[in-house]
Amino acid sequence: MSDDAKAMSEWITAVSRELGLEGQVDSDKSVDAVLDLTSDVAHGVSRPAAPVTAFLIGVAAGRADDPQVAAADFSQKISALAKGWDADTERGVTSNDQSQRG
Repeated sequence: MSDDAKAMSEWITAVSRELGLEGQVDSDKSVDAVLDLTSDVAHGVSRPAAPVTAFLIGVAAGRADDPQVAAADFSQKISALAKGWDADTERGVTSNDQSQRG
């Protein structure tokens, strides 16, 4: 395990403990999912949008009946949105007009 991976693992354990999430999150899967998501958003939208997007997904997932499943579903959906963000058709649709989204 690299020094970065060890530091990340220790950090996630400490944060999970502080937030009362021990044993409730699969840290390996979660870390990979968040890193993939934030990479997609950083490259497809903007770097500052990446942590904010992760926060918004966390809030939305926390409101779901099964937060882990919701977080995975939301991450996949938002990654796809970020990957297509530069497409004129995606950006040209008003956020509240879901009937026109692809």
